[in-house]
Amino acid sequence: MGIVSPDIPLISNLDVLGNIALIREYHGNLPREAVEDQIRDLLRRFDLSAIAYRRIAVLSEKDRFVVMLLRAAMVMEAMILIDRPFRMLHDPRDYGFILTSLKKIDEWYKECHIFDYSWNEERYGGTDAPQDGT
Repeated sequence: MGIVSPDIPLISNLDVLGNIALIREYHGNLPREAVEDQIRDLLRRFDLSAIAYRRIAVLSEKDRFVVMLLRAAMVMEAMILIDRPFRMLHDPRDYGFILTSLKKIDEWYKECHIFDYSWNEERYGGTDAPQDGT
């Protein structure tokens, strides 16, 4: 499971490329060079090639979210869980950004689930939660 969550931060002393590559390096026992081209391609899809060697502290919240999403997608046969996205993206219109981001990498994951508080329901236009509160 690849998790995108405010409780699982990016590693501050690694650049963007290192944060994303870490998953394949660790779980796939691959050298960083083996996944760098794939990561650069993914960053290009978001027009973020320029941030590959930047540290996490200088990224915008949208850029940071994309990096977390790409890191989660690096898990083999990824099932992505996005936990409370509006703690990471504070603009209430960002649900469209989340969906667009997922579409850009749809071949990199099998499933994606978004978990959030019920009071954020209006940001999504509806939820799968039962209406009777159970």
